[in-house]
Amino acid sequence: MGVLSRLATLLKAKMSQMLSASEDPASMLDYSYEKQRELLQNVKRGIVEVVTSRRRLELQADKLRANIAKLEQQSRDALAAGREDLARLAIQRKQAAASQIGGLENQIGDLETEQQKLETAESKLAAKVEAFRSRKEVTKARYSAAEAQVRIGEAATGLSEEMASIGLAIERAEHKTDDMRARASAIDELVEAGTLDELGSPAGDRLDRELAQMTAAQNVEAELAALKQQQGSHEARPS
Repeated sequence: MGVLSRLATLLKAKMSQMLSASEDPASMLDYSYEKQRELLQNVKRGIVEVVTSRRRLELQADKLRANIAKLEQQSRDALAAGREDLARLAIQRKQAAASQIGGLENQIGDLETEQQKLETAESKLAAKVEAFRSRKEVTKARYSAAEAQVRIGEAATGLSEEMASIGLAIERAEHKTDDMRARASAIDELVEAGTLDELGSPAGDRLDRELAQMTAAQNVEAELAALKQQQGSHEARPS
């Protein structure tokens, strides 16, 4: 169960408790609003974490690209000096770095997708929280007005406080039940909108790894031969 789901469960449990014990719907509405704000803050923190992770991977990929350029020059220098073994090693390291860059780019793409999902969820949630805040204030004002009218009516008609309290308790319970069911449904929708998909991909089997190693070795030899041919043509060219 994710963080948002746990918060939603705790919120609904607290709502049920307040419905049974509270005589003040305004407190219940304020509590619901604060919990929705907490959900919104959790989503915003999630966006920051995703962006930070993506930027970290981008910096790592940039370092690998710079290292590839360095290794290419080292392979040329080593071959020019007659150190074919060092040239081969430099090419192997360059191709390994290129493979790492490919993996990093896939992870960066996944994080960009998750960032877009979270930003969409955050925008929807922020709009609903603001709408709830406005409705909450209107409802609290209407409740206060209704409460005042009831007290005036009691005083005008001479109804006993006990009888009036019984009627008001039933009415408040019905209104609070309807209100809380609607709020719980809205919060469930927000939780679904903020759910993150897990990142990850299955690892290859032994055959895939061995074929990949064979291909990498062939690529090294091919690039070494091309480099030797290129330098041979430069040496054979008349000055």
